[in-house]
This record gives sequence, structure tokens and C-alpha cells, in this order.
Amino acid sequence: MFDNKVILITGGTGSFGNAFVPMTLAKYNPKKIIVYSRDEMKQWEMAKKFPNDPRVRFFIGDVRDRERLYRALDGVDYVVHAAATKIVPTAEYNPFECVKTNVIGAMNLIDACIDKGVKRVVALSTDKACSPANLYGATKLASDKLFIAGNSYAGGHTTRFAVVRYGNVMGSRGSVIPFFLSIRDQGVLPITDLRMTRFMITLEEGVDLVWHAFDDMEGGEIYVKKIPSMLITDIATCVAPEAAHEVVGIRPGEKLHETMIGPEDSLYTYEYKDHYKILPAIHDWSACALRIKNGQKLPEGFNYSSNTNTQWMTSEELKTWILANREKIGVI
Repeated sequence: MFDNKVILITGGTGSFGNAFVPMTLAKYNPKKIIVYSRDEMKQWEMAKKFPNDPRVRFFIGDVRDRERLYRALDGVDYVVHAAATKIVPTAEYNPFECVKTNVIGAMNLIDACIDKGVKRVVALSTDKACSPANLYGATKLASDKLFIAGNSYAGGHTTRFAVVRYGNVMGSRGSVIPFFLSIRDQGVLPITDLRMTRFMITLEEGVDLVWHAFDDMEGGEIYVKKIPSMLITDIATCVAPEAAHEVVGIRPGEKLHETMIGPEDSLYTYEYKDHYKILPAIHDWSACALRIKNGQKLPEGFNYSSNTNTQWMTSEELKTWILANREKIGVI
């Protein structure tokens, strides 16, 4: 699929980009992968991992900068959109900045990809975009809608857009596991709520879902990976078995449980072996056989939430994962 093709990833120096680039180079033989981001130090650090690979290029730029996107996308075949302002409290206290990146940035990218003849675009989303309770989730819902509608906005152009949605990425920067690891020596871990649950997905599973979306998409789909849930208290106990738990309350904009497919989405959602697919409600696209393929229609009212999930990660499974990824997440 990617052989001899040019791929650009926005926000490419983040946790996802640092997994996507080496995995894609190992599985495929792209002509070039362009890492597009605005932090020169992160690019400098990431470039050290690919000292002798001419296929990896770095491009300083911001998705807010429409003209820079047009320059960066020249000759690009595929785009992964991973750039976002994603920390929930940061978005709550800096709403204008969150909107500029997550909404205006998406609009800029859609226009530039259409005009530059990009073949396919996959945008990363979040469980917080489903029935959003915070600004980050609201902007990502808006972004999802923009990318879905982008398929009709493209008119006679061949650019196609799809979205992947998943939950807490284990070990990603700013996520709960590295945070707990960084303070476990203090003997007390802050717990927002003893009942809180989260979806759990590895970076590798996230990359695999993006690959699948590129291969399967007709345009307008939202792909949701089937992943396990876990109680926040069980995560804390795995990371620091001896540490006490101090209930500190839910942060601004935070949910008790996360949802990836709500009852409203169930009308357009199909089930597959390893994932779900939410088809677009607009233009009767949800009736398209090419999009449905071998999927099974879900019953009306289906709700895929972290607290009612049928699949749960055990403490032993998480401990095994932490041991296998100790260097990546800073375990000594």
C-alpha cells in the first residue's frame, strides 16, 4: 500500500509518530515519510533514531499555518493527522489555542490535501469526541465532522478522508501510566475517582488501526478498535503496589467513564472481528455496500463505554506490558 509512496504525518514527533514511523518503515517500503511538527528540539531528538535512512524527512510547520501546509504537502500521497492540543485541562484553560489547532488546523489540512491531490487522509480522534464533556472532546468531534464532510467537500477531486478513534494510549506522553511511574516513589498516588474506568490501547495497536483504515476506507468512516477497559485504581496498584491512593476529585472537563460509540452512533455502526466502523450519516453514505463490506449491523441503542465493556485488562496483563516496555516508559 505504501510502497514507493510519500507519507506525511502531522504532529509526527509525538508518541504516535514515534511508533508509526519505524513500524511503517519496517513493514512497507515508502519512498519518503515526512514528519511535520512545530518543535525543532523534538525533531532533532527523533532524527537521531534514523541517522542513515534518507526516507525520513523533517519539516518544521504548524497545522495552523495554511501556506506552510501547502508547501509540505507537495507530492504527498498519504497523510496521517496526529497534531492536536490534547491535554484536557490545558484545553479548558486555553480554549482559543485548542480551537486554533484542533478545528482550524483540521480545516487547513482538508483544504490543502484536496488542492494538492493527496490520495487518502486518516485523522486520529479520541474517545472524548463521543458525547464530549470537555473542550478537547468538543473540538475533536468538530474535527471528525470536518474530515467526514471533507469527502463531499472534495467534489470531483479524488482525496478521501477517514477517522480512527481510540482510548487511553498506554505509555504515551502525558498519559496516566508514565505519570504514576514518575511519582510512585512519593508513596501516594492521586486518584480522581475510585470508580473511574478507561479504555486501554497500545501504540502498536493504534498504528495497526491506522494502517487498516488506509487499506479499507472508501471515505467518511470512523474506525473504532475493540480494546479492553481497566479501573484507574487497578492501574495505580499495578504501577505502585505499595503506594496509598488519595482521592483528589475529577479534573475540569474529565469524565468518570469514556464512551467510543454512543447510542446515537449505533444507527450507523457495523461490527467486525477486531473493530467497529461508524459510517457517515450524511448523504445516505451509511447504506453504501462498499463501506459496509462484511460488517454486521449493531442493534439500535448499542453503547460502547469503558464501564460496560465486555473486555477487561487484568492486572497481570498490564504488569507484563509494563515489563516489556520498561525502557519506553521510563521504568528503572
